[in-house]
Amino acid sequence: MTNVTTQKPPMWFLVISIIALIWNALGVMAYLGQTLMTDEMIAQLPKAEQDMYANLPSWYLGAFAIAVFAGTIGSLALVLKKKWAFNVLLISLVAAIIQMCYLAFVIKMTNAMTPMIILVGIALVWLSDYATKKGWLS
Repeated sequence: MTNVTTQKPPMWFLVISIIALIWNALGVMAYLGQTLMTDEMIAQLPKAEQDMYANLPSWYLGAFAIAVFAGTIGSLALVLKKKWAFNVLLISLVAAIIQMCYLAFVIKMTNAMTPMIILVGIALVWLSDYATKKGWLS
């Protein structure tokens, strides 16, 4: 049996972890909002958006789901001070990169959120690694 000792993280770590959890929970809401749109709701969108939603490949929706659900679970792991947050957040980041590349390079749909999502993902992976090295996660 190993005796693992962890140091208490500073308050800013908990604050950032909670903000990350909220950020990723909003991503889950966006995913659910997109995937649960009815045909009637899609019909009310501009024609270009109707075509986009009709032609999204299933792997894109899979990447979207993995990105937001893994991000939420990984952020929860940060709040709970668990080392495995790093692995889950890394999976989330890879899925988000795949998703954002499709939006940016295939659909050519970019806005300020596209790079922000990637940067937040990178920051969370870095934070989880940093927290592990500091002994804040067990």
